[in-house]
Amino acid sequence: MPGNVLVGRGWTFPVQIGGSGGISLSGDASDIEEAVRVIIGTSPGERVMRPDFGCRIHELVFAPANSQTVGLAQRYVLEALKWWEPRIEVIEVSGMIDTVEPNRLLINVIYTIRDTKDERSLVYPFYLIARE
Repeated sequence: MPGNVLVGRGWTFPVQIGGSGGISLSGDASDIEEAVRVIIGTSPGERVMRPDFGCRIHELVFAPANSQTVGLAQRYVLEALKWWEPRIEVIEVSGMIDTVEPNRLLINVIYTIRDTKDERSLVYPFYLIARE
């Protein structure tokens, strides 16, 4: 929907040069998915002008790979998305320990774009660092 004001358009992430030589833009659902990934991938305090922006999941980087860590990761992702991304309604955040890489959590986010009622999902891999 090109005229969709709520969903909007933004710079692609990571920033790229478009075919016409300007900044490449993403719009609609891809812009929202990029925003969700940026929110989860940003640690609070990382942005100088917005110190609260981001997701507390990064506090878990040295946590053990267990059900408690998965539960906290789910909670932190849900809280961050509800606070920072008003264009979506989060339906579910679930997580599991990857069976192939046991130090990786797979966080599944199911959400609906409020303006279009389009249901989407994405899996965000979050890596834990094992203590030695």
